[in-house]
Amino acid sequence: MAKLKLAPIADDKPVKVTVELPARLHRDLARYAEILGGEAGQPSTDPLRLIVPMLERFMATDRGFAKAKLERKP
Repeated sequence: MAKLKLAPIADDKPVKVTVELPARLHRDLARYAEILGGEAGQPSTDPLRLIVPMLERFMATDRGFAKAKLERKP
């Protein structure tokens, strides 16, 4: 089984965002959603629901961003 960086997606109230994705990226998101759902024993989630947790994970692990956030705190 693959070791994915995301945990299963929590059922949370969605916020509508409009974004254009390259087809290749959308295919990869769809495949990731399939794999994630399979690991959790659930059906595949909507691939677009992966975007927020992926961005959160990316920002949470970006040391440069964390440092800049601390430096800019009032």
